[in-house]
Amino acid sequence: MFVIKHFTRSDLDVFAGYSYVRENPAASGIDNFSMNGGSASFAYNATLRLSAIADLGGYPTNNILGTGIGGTLSTYLFVRAYPIAHESRITPFGQVLLGVAHVGGDNGLAFSDSNNTVAMAIGGGVDCKVSHGFSLGPLQADYLMTRFIELGLGAQSQNSLRVSSGVVFHF
Repeated sequence: MFVIKHFTRSDLDVFAGYSYVRENPAASGIDNFSMNGGSASFAYNATLRLSAIADLGGYPTNNILGTGIGGTLSTYLFVRAYPIAHESRITPFGQVLLGVAHVGGDNGLAFSDSNNTVAMAIGGGVDCKVSHGFSLGPLQADYLMTRFIELGLGAQSQNSLRVSSGVVFHF
């Protein structure tokens, strides 16, 4: 998930961490709800100015809005990025990720006609270098948009917030 960042060129950066999603369904009468999960990203740095990123996340919940229905939102986002090289201990970054999302769970999650849709994340954060091969990612915030087809409404945008923190390993 941490995309535009580099302290020195490494061939591969791997992020792993906790993610919180504040899901905002588009359907009338359905309130926002929270999902806690994790995410990982893999950035292959072809050059100092070109990277390819795969961002994978899973965000389960056990009791959506007190209904007893549980489910999991999974995201599979990808991008070709143009990193900005920094020699600083603290590196802010921005990102745009595109891909797909999948929802699954109890009772087929009755609010959705389709379990797969397009997804997009736009946001940024900061990395803090600890050593040559290791950084902390204390904060990243993304606007997470999905387009699940909701019962009786057709394709609707779900405008959610994703906040993550974790560690980055540089190889």
